[in-house]
Amino acid sequence: MAGFDPAQRAADRAAAARLMDVSRETWTRLDALVAALDRWQAKTNLVAPTTLAQVWTRHVADSAQLVELAPKDARVWVDLGSGGGFPGLVVAARLAGRTDVHLVESNLKKAAFLREAARAMGVAVTVHAVRAEAALGGALPRADVVSARALASLSDLLRLAAPLLKTGAVGLFPKGEKAADELTQAQESWNINASFHSSRTDPAASVIRVEGLSELRSG
Repeated sequence: MAGFDPAQRAADRAAAARLMDVSRETWTRLDALVAALDRWQAKTNLVAPTTLAQVWTRHVADSAQLVELAPKDARVWVDLGSGGGFPGLVVAARLAGRTDVHLVESNLKKAAFLREAARAMGVAVTVHAVRAEAALGGALPRADVVSARALASLSDLLRLAAPLLKTGAVGLFPKGEKAADELTQAQESWNINASFHSSRTDPAASVIRVEGLSELRSG
């Protein structure tokens, strides 16, 4: 069992409940995700150990808020660099039976965790145990949403996700206090139709929603 104060974890789960309006079935799936994370964390570093006591607010609720920013009729969701399942498995828990979720994770141990956690949660996902560049080169279907959390700078994310964004996917990218700076830098290379949405879990953070992308033409 990971080392954290159970009382602090319980209080954090209660705090997350105030941030997420989800069904009882979704809570059951999310509890299974956190239990799997706790089992695997001792042998595979899935999240920063210092965040384990706040896993519900720092990771689960932070990921869950992306669903409200996605198109209501989204049928295919691609999550890049899924790691410990955030946001991909949280999205799968919330949209079970409605959306086809693809998780891209090149680390084989983390990919194995994603598969086991999904089984424990009772959700159907497709795990691609390859680098994002390889998956985006042809293994993925056309997507309605592409997400990535704590994977790379916005400029690099746009480069990776461009094949999906250029064919109609909405990009959802949680960012910290330097979100505006990252967007400014990305605009040096891309024409971007983007909007900022304040994070429910961190007043200094934002989710950048990208609805259109094209490369700047030189000259």
